[in-house]
Amino acid sequence: MTDFRTYELSDTKYIHPYRISYVQNGKRREWEAVKSHDSVAILLYHEPRDSFLLVKQFRPPVYMNDKTKLFTYELCAGIMDKNKDIAIIAKEEIDEECGFDVPVDNLRQITSFYNNVGVSGSRQHLFYASIDDSMKIHEGGGVHSEEIELFYLPVKDAKHFMYDQTKAKTPGLMFAFYWFFDRFER
Repeated sequence: MTDFRTYELSDTKYIHPYRISYVQNGKRREWEAVKSHDSVAILLYHEPRDSFLLVKQFRPPVYMNDKTKLFTYELCAGIMDKNKDIAIIAKEEIDEECGFDVPVDNLRQITSFYNNVGVSGSRQHLFYASIDDSMKIHEGGGVHSEEIELFYLPVKDAKHFMYDQTKAKTPGLMFAFYWFFDRFER
C-alpha cells in the first residue's frame, strides 16, 4: 500500500457525521455519531466443498488503524440503500460479490443485530444459504470500484480461523460461524 492519506469529510455519499445533543437523567450530554445505512450479510456454505465462501477485500479504515491488516475476511454483505425486501437485497449481493444465483426461497434469515453501537448503531440482517456450482453464473468480485476476492474456507479450519488474530474479521462473520456450528453440531 502506498500514498495512504486521511482527509476530513465535507461531502459524503454513504455516511453522514453528526453531533448529537440530549438530556439523560437531567444532565445535558453530547455524542459524535455517524448515520449510515443498515446492511445485509450472508453466510454462504458450499456443500460439495464443505467450505464457507467468504469475501476478502481491502478496507481503508481497518488499514488506517492497523497497517499489518491489508485485507479483511468478511461475509458476503452490502448496504440496504434500495427500497427492496431485505431478502432480495441479500440475493443481489450474493450475485454481485460472489457470482452465485441463489433463489430467495433458499435464503434463511438468522437474526439481526446492531453494529458499531458507539458510532453508527446501524443494523445488520444476517442470512444463511447453501450453495453449489450449479448456481454459479459469473466470477463475482463486486461492482463499480469494489475489488473483492473470493475465499473458500474449509469448515474444518473455521474454528482455528476465528481465533487467528493475524486475520482481520468482522463480528458478524464470527457470530455466523458460531450459529453454523451450533445449528449443525460440528
